[in-house]
Amino acid sequence: MDCDIIATATFGLEAVVAQELKELGYSNLEVEHGRVEFRGSPRDICLANTWLRSADRVRWKLAEFEAKTFDELFEGVKKIPWGDILPKKARFPVEGKSVKSQLSSVPACQSITKKAIVDSMSEKTGIRRFEETGELYKIEVALLKDRVTISVDSTGPGLHKRGYRPTGSPAPLKETLAAALLQIARWKADIPLIDPFCGSGTIPIEAAMIGTNLAPGLKRNFVSEEWPQMGEKCWKEVREEALSKVETGNDFYIMGYDYDPRAIKLARQNASRAGVEDVVHFQEQELEELNSRKKYGKIICNPPYGERMEEVKTAENLYNKMGKTLKKLDTWSFYILTAHPGFERIFGEKASKKRKLFNGNIRVDYYQFFGPSPPRR
Repeated sequence: MDCDIIATATFGLEAVVAQELKELGYSNLEVEHGRVEFRGSPRDICLANTWLRSADRVRWKLAEFEAKTFDELFEGVKKIPWGDILPKKARFPVEGKSVKSQLSSVPACQSITKKAIVDSMSEKTGIRRFEETGELYKIEVALLKDRVTISVDSTGPGLHKRGYRPTGSPAPLKETLAAALLQIARWKADIPLIDPFCGSGTIPIEAAMIGTNLAPGLKRNFVSEEWPQMGEKCWKEVREEALSKVETGNDFYIMGYDYDPRAIKLARQNASRAGVEDVVHFQEQELEELNSRKKYGKIICNPPYGERMEEVKTAENLYNKMGKTLKKLDTWSFYILTAHPGFERIFGEKASKKRKLFNGNIRVDYYQFFGPSPPRR
């Protein structure tokens, strides 16, 4: 059974997710704002959930149609063969969003979508009231410029939930964004990497997972594992295949530093949970002590932004200190994520390139300072 699949993405990361899908072997991708669409099978939904590093979640797209009235919305949703898609006891909550559409009331769109699904299933099964105690199919009705997309979330908790960071731990950077920063910087396993503000270790751990080809979804569960369309065999095969592709025995130089001993302790625990404790090294260290004998490496980091007024001056002093300290590594390239609009001036150098991104709801820039290219071997 072929189907349309949507990998959703944070603003600015659509091209990164598209590149990941190309490397996984998918073609004919449709890249749009906040998503990348492709064709596949239920197995491809398993693969995308298991392997995508920078996407937010994977959705099974059921239909797309135009609706300017509630009647058109109702009829468009009802045409979908829900009785063949949802098990009789399935839970099917409906969430929604509407942007630049005549049907602007999201609660009304959700209610009409739910009613259309129930009517469609009733005609198929003869049941009028559904228990909704079984498998979870979270349905989304999304309207953009009067165009409706109906899809089902196959992921559950977002793809950034790798399973190595405990609930409630400090998280200034999602795992998916950390993986994207590494990919934008074109970091590879044979390139030395330092994060001088590693915190709980997200960037170095994501680098270690990329370097060892460890699938980010290998150690977690997904809501669609309960779906009869997938089946246990599909997920079992995908996981076994992912395990067989893990690469070990390579030499890595992945370093995470932080001045806070509590952060270093947490980073080491997270690396152990991720299964990369032997690949990445964490150490308590002040920024001024930063140095390396390695040549032509990359510094990739997410320093404090100074979001509150009293913290701004502290952050600016840190950026100034960064500019002076990093100059010692004159053959390295620097990739720095921050929300401070005057970063280049304070850092003391104009970036070779910068890219607008979002860290949660915070608009940030990814400043890229390119060092010299290493000599050809």
